[in-house]
Amino acid sequence: MKNIFGFWPENIFLYKLALRHKSAAIEFVNGERLSNERLEFLGDAILDAVVAHYLFKLFPLRDEGFLTQMRSKIVNRQQLNSLSHRLGLDDYIFTNHDLSHTKSINGNALEALIGALFLDKGFGFAEKVIINRILKTHFDLDELQNKDFNFKSKLLEWGQKEKHVINFILKGESGKGINKQYLVEILIDREKISEGSDFSIKGAEQIAAEKAIAQLKESFSAASLL
Repeated sequence: MKNIFGFWPENIFLYKLALRHKSAAIEFVNGERLSNERLEFLGDAILDAVVAHYLFKLFPLRDEGFLTQMRSKIVNRQQLNSLSHRLGLDDYIFTNHDLSHTKSINGNALEALIGALFLDKGFGFAEKVIINRILKTHFDLDELQNKDFNFKSKLLEWGQKEKHVINFILKGESGKGINKQYLVEILIDREKISEGSDFSIKGAEQIAAEKAIAQLKESFSAASLL
């Protein structure tokens, strides 16, 4: 925690628990199993509040829609998973599963650490750490303003504009429990263009849409897909 976030923890148990995935939960005295799920729930709310407050102050003249989109670009699952990996949290997560097959473990652990930080040091301290060690260090807000992560929405808007019928088809599922993945296929005018798989249907749709856009740029006007 000192190397990554710049402070010494007080209640070390909270941080160890934040890095314990439910597959490696601790058996408690009364039969309850302890993992990072509750801390993840708390950390998610704290992160949302800090990012919302930060953006509210940083962009005093922008409307609610812009602020909502910017917050989503920062705290979406893909970003949190990537950030967790860059911070090196993979090496410290307790799990009985291969992390490469359950991408959300990384982002969940980061949220749980934020929950632990809040309980250990309070909201004000947690807010400073999130802003200085996460937002200012790992995010280029100017770049984020011009980057669109909603590939599905972008693809559907293009289809409507260019008069193409676009369908997202759930083709199948594989795996069980936390390793369950969904396969989504995209048809444009009844022709298969791309497919994507992820641990959520929405995630699979986004991956498939991103691939479809990349392919379409080679065949259609790139300007309408930028």
